[in-house]
Amino acid sequence: MKAVTTVDEYLSLFSKEQRDALEKIRKIIKAAAPKAEEVISYGMPGYKQNGMLVYFGGFKDHCSFFPASYAVIKQFADDLKNYKTSKGTVQFPLNKAIPSTVIKKMVLARVKENELRKKEKAQKKILKTV
Repeated sequence: MKAVTTVDEYLSLFSKEQRDALEKIRKIIKAAAPKAEEVISYGMPGYKQNGMLVYFGGFKDHCSFFPASYAVIKQFADDLKNYKTSKGTVQFPLNKAIPSTVIKKMVLARVKENELRKKEKAQKKILKTV
């Protein structure tokens, strides 16, 4: 796949069916985390907010969602039982509807994780100066 620098450029590489599914995932992420910065990282779309938040990508027969947290995948295991998952990825087949609600919940969980991690780092920094 050719190197891309924007999410729109990345999406343009896919068929209409695939692009529509990827656009839906993009829209869900942006709605759940409106302050997140959209980036290309590891050759795919990603979102940063207090660190990396989530990624998504297109593949031959599915779209993948990468919540960048195994804890989040485990937290939503019941919601994801009908999808192929691994430690870092959830695969959504093109022949099924994209599960908007569960993606939104996972993005919100990642926002909370990153906020908590940021607060913990700040606390450690304060303790070092005391």
